[in-house]
Amino acid sequence: MKKNIFSLIALMAMLIAFIVPKTYAAEPTENNWYWLMSDDNYSKYIDPESVVITKAVTTSHGKVPTDIEVWTKTGYSYAGAAETIDSYELTAKLPDPAKLSYSTARLLIKPQNRTVQYLEEHFFDANGAPIWSKATAGKVHEVNSQQFDEAFYTAAIDQAAGTNDETNRAKASDRWLTIYDVTTPNGVRTHTTADTSTMRMKDNNLVFWEWEETKDNNGQVTEIKFMKVAANLPEGTERVVTGQYWSASTGWQSMDADLDGTYRMISPESSEYQSIVALRQCTEKHSRWINRYSLDN
Repeated sequence: MKKNIFSLIALMAMLIAFIVPKTYAAEPTENNWYWLMSDDNYSKYIDPESVVITKAVTTSHGKVPTDIEVWTKTGYSYAGAAETIDSYELTAKLPDPAKLSYSTARLLIKPQNRTVQYLEEHFFDANGAPIWSKATAGKVHEVNSQQFDEAFYTAAIDQAAGTNDETNRAKASDRWLTIYDVTTPNGVRTHTTADTSTMRMKDNNLVFWEWEETKDNNGQVTEIKFMKVAANLPEGTERVVTGQYWSASTGWQSMDADLDGTYRMISPESSEYQSIVALRQCTEKHSRWINRYSLDN
């Protein structure tokens, strides 16, 4: 009798597993890793089979994913391991970087905000033995050109969508669009480019990251601003959401303390207005890309 009950329970469990769709990224096997890129410090992989859309919204242009999960893997050189151990403040637990071979992580991606959150992470030695784990969700951060996990982000979204659009745009020769370029009479040049891979519409705002460099009359960079901008193109206004500033004397510093969150009008008579014109032309030409994750019906 007990045997029959246990058999029935097992059968019910199998049916439930078959009927109920997967709602999280299942942990990969060793053979599932797909190589994305490598440099002197890191090698990055994802498991394509682990990519799963956990939430989506039905719109007039079909279902749009709002939550995507994926498992990733990072391989470390000695320098990469040392840098990682330092950034995680794990020197006391992992004093020898040579023992850290690779790590795996389960990521939650939200395309509408270009954010990534690490849901769990696991560090291993060269033999695959676990040496440190974190099973609690980490902070949410936005992905841009300066983020470590940009390749994970683009690959996971492309796998979920069945395209190569995100990866191709990130690697495109015209990824950075010049929106402002002015040289003063004394030879000081300000050149601003917008990262088209980060562009998306939110209400009437075009949201994107921009890189602004100022050079003296000898061509030396004197300051850099890396900023997330929201531009209301119909009104010709914009605001800086967050950003960082660099100069030779200060190094990199946050700009956030000086931001008040208000929009400023850009006069059509000013040289800055060329950025509004360039952005309007970009949104008209690449409307599908700009609205690719829009939830507006």
